[in-house]
Amino acid sequence: MILTKAGSILGPIATVLGYIMDILFRFTDIFGIFNVGLCIILFTIVMKTLMIPLTIKQQKTTKLMSVMNPEIQAIQKKYKGKTDNESLQRQNVEVQAVYEKYGTSMTGGCLPLLIQMPILFALYRVIYNIPAYVPSVRVYFDNVVIPLMGQAGYAEKMQGITNIATAAAVKSIETFDFANADKMVDLLYKFTTAQWQELEGLFPAISSVIAENASVIERMNTFCGLNMAEAPGWAPSLAWSIPILAALTQWLSTKLMQGQQPKPDPDNPTAQSMQMMMVTMPLFSAFICITMPAGLGIYWIATSVVQIIQQLLVNSYMDKIDIDEMVKKNLEKVNKKRAKQGLPPAKITQNATASLKSIKEEEEREKAAEEIRREKTAKQIEESKRFYNETAKPGSLAAKAAMVQKYNEAHEKRGKNK
Repeated sequence: MILTKAGSILGPIATVLGYIMDILFRFTDIFGIFNVGLCIILFTIVMKTLMIPLTIKQQKTTKLMSVMNPEIQAIQKKYKGKTDNESLQRQNVEVQAVYEKYGTSMTGGCLPLLIQMPILFALYRVIYNIPAYVPSVRVYFDNVVIPLMGQAGYAEKMQGITNIATAAAVKSIETFDFANADKMVDLLYKFTTAQWQELEGLFPAISSVIAENASVIERMNTFCGLNMAEAPGWAPSLAWSIPILAALTQWLSTKLMQGQQPKPDPDNPTAQSMQMMMVTMPLFSAFICITMPAGLGIYWIATSVVQIIQQLLVNSYMDKIDIDEMVKKNLEKVNKKRAKQGLPPAKITQNATASLKSIKEEEEREKAAEEIRREKTAKQIEESKRFYNETAKPGSLAAKAAMVQKYNEAHEKRGKNK
C-alpha cells in the first residue's frame, strides 16, 4: 500500500515531525552529508530527548507503583474469588484509597503513554515514507516525476518495469494511478538500482535527468552498504543484521525497563502475559524489520539504543528520589487543584477514607449482628436441652425427645472415637 501523507490527527503531527527531519537534513548537508540513515538516527535522538519529561513522569509513577503494589496485591487477595457487585465496589474503593494515599491516580501512568502514542504512530509514517514529509528529500524525486509525467505514453512504459507492482505495493499495476504525482514519488522511493536503470532506458530523452537525480537518491538512501528504502527480505544477506539487531536491542531495552517495574504477582495472568511479551515482541520486531524498508529497522534499533542509554540515566536519577518527598509533592499538586475547585485540602485520603470508614463500619455492624444471632441460637439450644433433661415427665413426648437426643449425642460421640 502506497502511503501518502497521513490523514486525521496523525497528519498535522507527521507534518511537524517531517519539518524537524527536514531541518536535520539541511544541517547535515552543511557538512557534505545527505543521508537518510544518519538523519533517522539523529531524528530519533532529538525525539527521545524531547520526550524525556514524559519518560521521567512515567518512571515516577512506576517507582510509586513498586511501593504501592504490595498493598494493592493484598487487597486483591482479600477479595479473590468474590465477584458480587458489593465486593467489587469495596475492592475498588480500597484500591483507590491506596492511590490517594500516595497522591496519584489509576490513570497517572497512562497519560504519558496516551500523549506519546500519536507521536509514535506519526513517527512511523514519516520514517516509512520520508519523501512525503521531508521537502529536502522530495525535491530530488520531483526533479524526475515532473519531466517523466510529460513523456508520451509514459504510464504504459512504466508498467513494463520489472517488479514494479511490488514497489507500488499493489496486486495489479493496472490499478495504479500514474497521474498522481504524490503516488509517483512514493513509487520511486521504493525503486532499486536495477529499476532506476530500467527507467533510464525506457525514457532516453530524459535519461540524464533521471541518472543525475537517481545517483543522489541512491547515495542518500545507502547507509552502511544497505538501501534504506528496501526491505531486507527472507533471503539471508547482510541486511539481516537489521532485524537481528532490532530484536536484540529491543529485548535488552525491555529487560532494563522491567527492572524498574513493581514485582509482579506470579499468580496474576497479566504478569504472565507481560513475561510472554518480553519474548514475543522482539521476535515480532524482527519479523516486521524483515518485511519493511530497512530505514524503519534503523529507526527501531536507534530507538532501542537511545532508550537503553536514557533508561540507565533515568534509573540513576530515580534511585536518588525520596518516595516520601514525591508523595508530598503529589499531594501538594492535588490540593492546588482542589483549591481551584473551591474544595478543602485533602489529608492523604479524605474521600476514599470516608468511603472506607463507612464500609468498615457496615462490616462491623454485620459481624456484631451475626455474633448476636449465633449467641441467641446457642442460648435457645441450651435452654431446650435443660428443659428436656430436667423437666420432662417419664413417658411424655418431651421425655421421648430427650431420649432420642441423648441417643444421637451418644452415637455421634462413638463415631468420633472410632
